[in-house]
Amino acid sequence: MGLAGIGAAAAAGVGALGLISSYDSVSKAAASWGFEAPWMLPVGIDLAIPVFTLANLLLIRMDMALGWVRFVPWVLTAVTCWLNVAAGHGLVAKLAHGVMPLLWVVFSEIGAHIYAVRIGVATGRRMEKVRFSRWLLAPLSTFGLWRRMTLWEITSYPEALRRERERQLARAELRERHGRKWRSKTPRTERVLLKLGELAPAAEEASVPLPSEEPPTETPKPKSPKAKESRKPKKSPTRSLAELLEEARKLTEDWADAAVNGEALRKELRCSSESARRVRDDLLAERKKAREAAPSGRVVEAVAA
Repeated sequence: MGLAGIGAAAAAGVGALGLISSYDSVSKAAASWGFEAPWMLPVGIDLAIPVFTLANLLLIRMDMALGWVRFVPWVLTAVTCWLNVAAGHGLVAKLAHGVMPLLWVVFSEIGAHIYAVRIGVATGRRMEKVRFSRWLLAPLSTFGLWRRMTLWEITSYPEALRRERERQLARAELRERHGRKWRSKTPRTERVLLKLGELAPAAEEASVPLPSEEPPTETPKPKSPKAKESRKPKKSPTRSLAELLEEARKLTEDWADAAVNGEALRKELRCSSESARRVRDDLLAERKKAREAAPSGRVVEAVAA
């Protein structure tokens, strides 16, 4: 038996003590209050706490969550604590009667939290938390980061940090390009993309250099047709997005997600910034789907077994 098994057994024992204590005190109080079957009051309330907790987790697992079900165990916890406090005589007795049922309630909540975390990992919907040290050192910028994670459903904390770095670099680039009044001079589309936390400011497409004017020659010589054909610049074939994506897959097989960005792809693929950003988004989406498919497949196999 590992550490988790020992902890679960100890928690179950402590929770059982709290349940028994709550049963004794509340059933005696219920008998004095005129209940014909006083044992039903503590059993019904104390057992309803884990039952409603499991019902809430089951609804979440089936993607049918109800917001109000989550608060039912909390209300029942407050009721059982109040009933136990009312059964005591004196301040110390009331405190002791109120603490004992909390043992059972805390054990139920810990078990529910563990299962909820596993559900979130399996479905890919669990949002990673921002480190407390970041909240302490930079509260304002951390609040903005947390807000964007919540609004745009960015569940990965490293992914949110990567987007924040790109957003800061893009903002600095806009200020360098447009000056102090960059907000009013930046196109609306770029401002919206910057707000979304993408590597948003769409870099200007590389302008095609105009052919330089040749100085007039004093004694022009007749040119043969072959010479004219040889001097014509060869047009590079235009690659489609699918071809760029296929080339990028081979190129970035051993790249980490953080290294896949628009600027690096633009340099390696020798394409426009817009095409590089679209290829980047498709690559990251494919990798995310591959990661989500792996754990979900294992969960389905485990259930089938």
